[in-house]
Amino acid sequence: MSTLTLTLIQTPLFWEDKGANLDLLSQKIAAIEEYTEIIVLPEMFSTGFSMQPAKFAETMDGPTIAWMRSLSAEKKAIITGSLIIVENEKYFNRLIWMLPNGQLGYYDKRHLFAYAGEDQHYSRGDKRLIASVKGWKINLQICYDLRFPVWARQGQNNNDAINPEYDILLYVANWPEKRSHAWKTLLTARAIENQCFTVGVNRVGLDGNDIAHSGNTMVTGPFGEILYHCADQEDVFTITLQKEELVQTRDRFPFWKDADFFQLL
Repeated sequence: MSTLTLTLIQTPLFWEDKGANLDLLSQKIAAIEEYTEIIVLPEMFSTGFSMQPAKFAETMDGPTIAWMRSLSAEKKAIITGSLIIVENEKYFNRLIWMLPNGQLGYYDKRHLFAYAGEDQHYSRGDKRLIASVKGWKINLQICYDLRFPVWARQGQNNNDAINPEYDILLYVANWPEKRSHAWKTLLTARAIENQCFTVGVNRVGLDGNDIAHSGNTMVTGPFGEILYHCADQEDVFTITLQKEELVQTRDRFPFWKDADFFQLL
């Protein structure tokens, strides 16, 4: 059975300062000494959770994408995180999945955080992205998506129940400290109900609106067991997940086969 090694970067972010954030993250990534295959950054890692897309958006040929491409090639690892992208005169909170060979995939956040006005500034996505690495399948989502279990549910695109659709549910976030209990609870719930690993990478520190973030970056196993958790401090942590553990869980307790089939309209 294969393994998959991820490095999770829980960091403060400089408010709406791309240069400072990319310099900080460059240092943190360069300092990773362990072998790793995927490096995970928070949501809107270059600006913080900004509602000024007209000022900070970049194209897919912009400098932050170029930065990701260069570092991914240098580290020989996938780098993922979200940033503000403009395309066809629309703004997106877009997660980039950058491969070391320079190719990329992307996912546009579907559930926009209306409580903070995100829906007034950004366009929502309508397609999921499930990436494949070494036989592992990873469902990539962003922050507020975590509250909506239908969007994350296993097997929504098939009715044959032959195999679960993905193995890891990964969230990048700027999730406030005030709702950290919901963050931790929902990451655990998504792991249990989908019989998968969940990975949630959040930022720490105050943002430009004086909103505090306590991190609580977590990795959860398919029984809901906490494999890693860090709150209230910067951390760069590397963890190796075991495919055998996942397969054994699903074989012994094949609850996923009894799930209700549904379609998103």
